[in-house]
Amino acid sequence: MKPIKVSELIEGLELDSEERVTRVDLQNSCVVSVDRSLLSAFEEGDEDVARNLPDWQKEEAEIARAMVEDSGDRFVRAPDKFEFHEYRHMERFIGTVEDAEAVEQLWRAIKGKGAFRYFKDTASRLGLLEDWYRYRADAMKEFVMDWAEANNIRCEDDVKGRKGRARRNEP
Repeated sequence: MKPIKVSELIEGLELDSEERVTRVDLQNSCVVSVDRSLLSAFEEGDEDVARNLPDWQKEEAEIARAMVEDSGDRFVRAPDKFEFHEYRHMERFIGTVEDAEAVEQLWRAIKGKGAFRYFKDTASRLGLLEDWYRYRADAMKEFVMDWAEANNIRCEDDVKGRKGRARRNEP
């Protein structure tokens, strides 16, 4: 098996949603994503759904069908955003900020409803948004590489300009 590209694992993580099901396709060494309702239709035995799809969605239907028919040898559940725990990474990022006033404002921003939006707004106002995005990118890269290692999946680090490991400063 060829290694899976780290960039594909990161993209799958970033695009993770309740409407999509993302898997690592070990046979083709890639990350695939299909519409959850399409996958559910095949799981329920509804083959008519494939006949009524537009041409651009036929390949996705074949992947969904293959996922349903898989005995566990081809498709592996991809890492998801809940396992990544972005909130925890925001806390860790705050631990890397040296300006005490900025730290206080960021801690206030992540408390309560709308924490993700307030955090980004506050980081932007403080001129730290690009630092946050770099930190988050490093953390995502580390996360997917650790996930691949834990699942005995070889991966190719094709993501240049990002560190191999994010800093692990606990709050």
